[in-house]
Amino acid sequence: MSGREPNNKSPMNRQFMKAAGLAAAIFIGLSMMGGNKQQDNPQISGQAVGMGYSEFLDNVSNGKVREVVLQQQQGGILVGGELQDGARFQTIVPPTGDGDLVNHLHKNQVKFQSLPAKQPEKPSMLMSVLINMIPLVVVFGLLMWWKNKQMGANGAGGGAAAFGKSKAKLLMQDANLPTFADVAGVEEAKEDMQELVDFLRNPGKYQRLGGKMPTGTLMVGPPGTGKTLMAKAIAGEAKVPFFSISGSDFVEMFVGVGASRVRDMFKQAKENAPCIIFIDEIDAVGRKRGAGLGGGHDEREQTLNQLLVEMDGFEENAGIIVVAATNRPDVLDPALKRPGRFDRQIVVSNPTLEGREKILQVHMRRVPLADDVNAHVVARGTPGFSGADLANLVNEAALAAARSNHDVVTMGDFEFAKNKILMGPERKSQVMTEEDRRKTAYHEAGHALVGLNTDPPADPLHMVTIVPRGQALGVTMNLPEKDQISITWGELESRLAMMYGGRAAEEIIYGKKGISTGASNDIQRATEIAENMVKKWGFSDDLGPRLYGDEQGEVFLGAQAGRNKGMSEITQQKIDEAVTKHIKAAEQLALDILGKRNRKDLETITEGLMKYETLSGAEVQKLLNGETIDREEVVRDLTHPEKGSGIDHNQPKNDDNQPPPPAGPRGPTGP
Repeated sequence: MSGREPNNKSPMNRQFMKAAGLAAAIFIGLSMMGGNKQQDNPQISGQAVGMGYSEFLDNVSNGKVREVVLQQQQGGILVGGELQDGARFQTIVPPTGDGDLVNHLHKNQVKFQSLPAKQPEKPSMLMSVLINMIPLVVVFGLLMWWKNKQMGANGAGGGAAAFGKSKAKLLMQDANLPTFADVAGVEEAKEDMQELVDFLRNPGKYQRLGGKMPTGTLMVGPPGTGKTLMAKAIAGEAKVPFFSISGSDFVEMFVGVGASRVRDMFKQAKENAPCIIFIDEIDAVGRKRGAGLGGGHDEREQTLNQLLVEMDGFEENAGIIVVAATNRPDVLDPALKRPGRFDRQIVVSNPTLEGREKILQVHMRRVPLADDVNAHVVARGTPGFSGADLANLVNEAALAAARSNHDVVTMGDFEFAKNKILMGPERKSQVMTEEDRRKTAYHEAGHALVGLNTDPPADPLHMVTIVPRGQALGVTMNLPEKDQISITWGELESRLAMMYGGRAAEEIIYGKKGISTGASNDIQRATEIAENMVKKWGFSDDLGPRLYGDEQGEVFLGAQAGRNKGMSEITQQKIDEAVTKHIKAAEQLALDILGKRNRKDLETITEGLMKYETLSGAEVQKLLNGETIDREEVVRDLTHPEKGSGIDHNQPKNDDNQPPPPAGPRGPTGP
């Protein structure tokens, strides 16, 4: 096919070729300059015919040689001369020398002269300097080429001139952008975003009544909730160009580069208006000014200042909507959140049960499903999961089905994937002695039994296992029956008692000296809950309902300084005493529950774990009722909780609306 061939040589490659060509030209020039050599005698270096030394002596004896010239060489004496007939010749006296040569020439009346030995050639000073500069020229050229390449990589179009160009990626309306149909589980956020779409589609509808298009919208929410997907869906619905960039792409080591990129980004946006600019993780560039040590970060603050001016300055940015996302709105500069800039904040939180079901349905479209798969049941077992977590769940289920050579993804695959995400993968290669297995069984049985006998009751028991998972040697998982928005004082005390159930069981069976280090994770999480009860939630009769400490402030002074900020030593001592009081009460409650009246039940659950290794909540209840276990029924209980034990596959949330780790994992017995 004929046509103009594309030019595949980048500017960096052309600069490298220029540097290499310059070095080659200098080298060739220096080679040519080296021609000022010592001139040889014409009789020696002329058009002479080689002649054997014996023949030369015969010619001298016969009077055929007119004259000769002698010159000392490394391999002997070079003899050059002219015969009587005008022919010129050359020969070499053997290295052993010929002491009679001069007498022989004189005897036969041959004219001769002797030249000094030829000295080795010495380059001129200029040539020596230039030769030494060749490596420096080559190294300098390579460094310049590498520097331009790096600057071109940082810039948008390559080369030093592009260093201050915007790195925003432009997605046009024909780029198969997602729409609101591809976003589920965040219905309130979608409703708020729909107004932006209406502005972009029909701005005259609002302008005729004096309304102005909003300048900026800030999406706030935990990681993985779909903030970036939501921004793309806005562009897909509005059918307008979409500029995407990360906050860290603005900040460079050179002061002023970020501000230049902000100006260039808005310049491109004006040329493509109406359009959307999406800045992901805006806290990387929008942090509060002057908050760092040494007066702040000049480059970041200049970039932030330029962004503030572009969003709400003297120049109108008609048709440009800036959408930003962050999970740290508390660290943003107040000037970013004032009216005229990011005055709209849309919360994109973790989905509810209905939202999780819709998100699962979106991701389940991409995999073949078995008839027993129920998205509602899976959603009930995944509270606190974000959209990204649910997408990962579906992917893990598909991978599990592929490893098992299934033609479709079954409900058992989803249950396997959920347990793997919540508790970690099974470590089948972990070798445990019979004594370690029994001690782990007592530990997990203690967790399960305390959880079944607290008042108010703890979350329903979902599963207990002594199969090593992740970093734990055993796991007890309790899941609530519904989504929890808040938790009461009594429920937290029940949860603390359940966490100390494993340690209490070890103490009852093996005595004080037989307690292992397996409860280290339980103690750590129980201490965190007890500290929050005292310092944040006001669950202490001695200290009352007030906040103690500020863990998010004074980040440069360390965590301990942040916790102790504004506290006296006496107050801190009272806090420690209140935390210890909660923990001691929980430990004593666990010991009371596992006392004589429940000792038989502890042994029953332990023997069941030693035999089956993994028990569901329904199985534990059957063992306590003296019934036998049907393993096929267990599978139905795990995959269809509404048909089995009635236990919902949910996970409790903590104060930050995040799911805590599974309750009661027993860690390794080593230090």
